[in-house]
Amino acid sequence: MERHCRFLTLTGFSMSPSNAEGTNMRIVKSAALAAALLATAGAVQAQETAMPDETRVLATIESMTSAFAAGDIDRIMSTYAPGAVVVGEPGQPTRGDAALRAMFAAFIESGVSFNYGEHEVVIAGDTALHLMKWTAPGPDGTEASALSVAVLRRQPDGAWKMVIDHPSGDRVMRDGL
Repeated sequence: MERHCRFLTLTGFSMSPSNAEGTNMRIVKSAALAAALLATAGAVQAQETAMPDETRVLATIESMTSAFAAGDIDRIMSTYAPGAVVVGEPGQPTRGDAALRAMFAAFIESGVSFNYGEHEVVIAGDTALHLMKWTAPGPDGTEASALSVAVLRRQPDGAWKMVIDHPSGDRVMRDGL
């Protein structure tokens, strides 16, 4: 990781016995200010590198949800890493390209329409956790809701793709299983 720093050059600086004590104090204050600026620059850089990853994770989720709303299975599948697991029905993990495509096609054909709440993203290295509440009208007209839990992995090209997607991640707490 490269860090780039810019330093100010002081000009018109002279040292004489009459201003030595004041100059030493200015040097100490300048050094303290420079240290504070360097520490702040490091913190800002850390935030800047974290934000693009969070933004990329959210872009993957948004791409999946908008593709789902549009019925675009190819675009849905592009948000998943090879070997991804999706728990479309509680307790029934689905694996494999053909099985995932069939599961998504069935969901799309059902006409279900989801509304999404706030997102939370936690990133540790090349792994991200995404949490989001969703709601949808149930078959009997009552509102269904759950906590979607997705694990994403940074790909060699820098893209984030889902490796585990569990749209009913709070089921154990809700149903007491």
